[in-house]
Formats: sequence, structure tokens, C-alpha cells
Amino acid sequence: MDEIKCSHEADEKYGDAMNWDELEFAVIPTDYMFIMKCSNGDNFSQGHLAPYGKIELSPFSGILNYGQGVLEGLKAIRTKDGRVQLFRPEENALRMKMSAERLCMPSPSTHQFLDALKQTVLANKRWVPPEGKGALYIRPLLIGSGPVLGLGPAPEYTFLIFATPVGNYHKRGSTMNLYIENEVRRATPGGTGGVKSITNYSPIFEVVTKARAKGFTDVLFLDAATGKNIEEVSTCNIFFVKVLLMTLF
Repeated sequence: MDEIKCSHEADEKYGDAMNWDELEFAVIPTDYMFIMKCSNGDNFSQGHLAPYGKIELSPFSGILNYGQGVLEGLKAIRTKDGRVQLFRPEENALRMKMSAERLCMPSPSTHQFLDALKQTVLANKRWVPPEGKGALYIRPLLIGSGPVLGLGPAPEYTFLIFATPVGNYHKRGSTMNLYIENEVRRATPGGTGGVKSITNYSPIFEVVTKARAKGFTDVLFLDAATGKNIEEVSTCNIFFVKVLLMTLF
């Protein structure tokens, strides 16, 4: 776990205004976001914090026309003694680099990624929930922001990090009721299922919406090659524990 040092002053200032017990997995705008830009063929320059707000994009931008973008997601949690910790953020940095390479994009260095991440968490430290009440969800986003018409990489890229306090994705204490999808595949061999492309998610919205309308919590997808093996749930990985029982008499 990476530790971020911070004080309680800002947390106490905001604590009375926020009902942490009712925190859901939803958008709550925070104070700051991090922005860094890069032209194609160059390295990312020094980024900066900016007040959280809208960003401006060309209608011709690569992200809007061709979906050239990758994302990450991780959380900052508060310990009982007030420290703020991140779980192996360097792995998120490395996966973003791998994802960017797959989509022919430049990416921040691991050092730049981690430094931007820590700056964002510290700038929004008053939004990190108390221990056991949730987490600060952090979304690093890398997009082709430059204008492009021909089929190819964008001429400019923007790296963003923004954050929001969240509770559990599924209601605390609830049992997951999964719908097994037999026709639509989550990922296919040779596709982008192994990287965090933004284009991986919207194609399953219809399936997930229909499953939830039937009372299911989420969808369990099967492998594309055979349709017989378990792949993953739409929102997370899934693990099974196989218990062997022996009858002695």
C-alpha cells in the first residue's frame, strides 16, 4: 500500500456537511482535477491541478470520433489513524501504458502518473471518507483530444485525473444475483479485452440493463471461444472457492 500523508483539518471542515453513512457509488464533484497534455510524438509535459470542471474538446477529436481513449480506476482509503493509502498504484500506471500502446497513444511515465495521482488525492483530501465509510474513487483518463478526420491517431493527447467519494458499488450486505449471458461475449481473442479501452464498456450496457430489469444484480459473461468457461462479471473479476468434502462413514 502506498501511503499519502495528510492532516485532518480539511476533513473536519467538511465532515459535518456530508452524510458518509448514505454514500453511494455515484458522481459527487470534488474540488480539483489534474490535467496534462502531449502532442503526438512528444513526451507529456509537466501537468497541473485545476478546479474541477468541464473540459473543451474539438468535435473532430480522436476520442469523440474514433473512441481513442483508455482509463483506469483505483481508490484511496483512510485508515483508523487518519492516514490515506493507495493500493499498488504503480500497477495501474503500467496497465495504462500497456493500454495506450494498444491504441497507438503516448502515455505518462510511471513517475508522472504516480505524482499526478498523489497531487489529486492531496488536493481532494477532505473528500476521502472516514475509515470504513467508503473510499475516494480516482479515475485516470487518457484521451485523444486533438482533431483528426482520417482514420489514425490524434495529434494531441490529454491526461486527466479526477475523483469522487463513493460507497460500495453494490449495496452493503446484499447478495449478488448474477445472470449468465449465453450469447453476447464480453471480450474476444485478439480484441481489446486485455486493456482498459473506453470502448470495452458501452457494448454491454444493453445486456446489463436487461438483466437488472429482470431483478439480477449483474451479468456473468462466458468465454468467447467456447461459451463454456467463465470469463468475468461486467463490473469486476469473479473468483470461486472449490470445496471438496469426503464422506468417512
